[in-house]
Amino acid sequence: MRTVITGGAGFLGSHLCDRFLNEGSEVICIDNFITGSPVNVEHLRGNPKFMLLRHDISHPLEIDGPVDNVLHFASPASPVDYLRHPIPTLKVGSLGTHNALGLAKLKKARLLLASTSEVYGDPQQHPQREDYWGHVNPIGVRGVYDEAKRFAEAMTMAYHRYHGVQTHIVRIFNTYGERMRLDDGRVLPNLMGQALRGEPLTVYGDGSQTRSFCYVADLVEGIYRLLAIDFAEPVNLGNPHEVSILDFAKEILSLTGSRSPLDFKPLPQDDPKVRRPDIERARRLLGWEPKVDRHEGLSRTLEYFRQKVRSKAAEG
Repeated sequence: MRTVITGGAGFLGSHLCDRFLNEGSEVICIDNFITGSPVNVEHLRGNPKFMLLRHDISHPLEIDGPVDNVLHFASPASPVDYLRHPIPTLKVGSLGTHNALGLAKLKKARLLLASTSEVYGDPQQHPQREDYWGHVNPIGVRGVYDEAKRFAEAMTMAYHRYHGVQTHIVRIFNTYGERMRLDDGRVLPNLMGQALRGEPLTVYGDGSQTRSFCYVADLVEGIYRLLAIDFAEPVNLGNPHEVSILDFAKEILSLTGSRSPLDFKPLPQDDPKVRRPDIERARRLLGWEPKVDRHEGLSRTLEYFRQKVRSKAAEG
């Protein structure tokens, strides 16, 4: 088995590299390091079945030899990142997806597209089911990510229907765990980093907006199962246990023992008010649901972030 993973040095991509290597596959990790880091796959450098290629998948890619799986995970994925890199975000969702699909077509490989709950936008259906078309502002600041992923899904389905490529689409809801960047900009690294540094915890709006947090090991298991079945339409993967951002911030304070105050700031433009996956399709098709509860997952992640904060402080 030979697997190409674009964005393989990112948070999710690096965990997928681990999983596929553990399953006996050769892994070709593709990353241009805009948001990923070689550090995330440093532990794999001595593995003869692992290869790291620095390449922007928005440009054509040639791979010698057979390829069985193409997992397209390359893209900035946090608001901080895709607002900083709006055009590369649009390119990797369009040109990058085109190149990944072209590789899969050429090699007669299975392709799995990493899509996102952001295709639902600021949803008017709750929880969000895969047959919901979404409520997205195409010209808003978040549109560069939302529409890139919606386009990527459309192109993936076109390659499936027209060229007969075996494709899969996973819609990923908020995921957390080891190897997230401290400056990632997403809610968990923000709050946990601030708590560990003794800084005020930033809560946007009144904190009543909700998110559903899935631990990375659970997500990787779902992705691995999805690739193994013959099903082309999108599948939600995430944890259906919903929590308000205000309550989540309080959980972080309790977990870390921090006495930091809460710092309320205006809600960003087009920030979703609710987010919770309907995972009945994943349960039915994959026999999958999250196993790691939030307290356990946050405890594991805390140790990783504590080391990161200490290292950063020592460097400074």
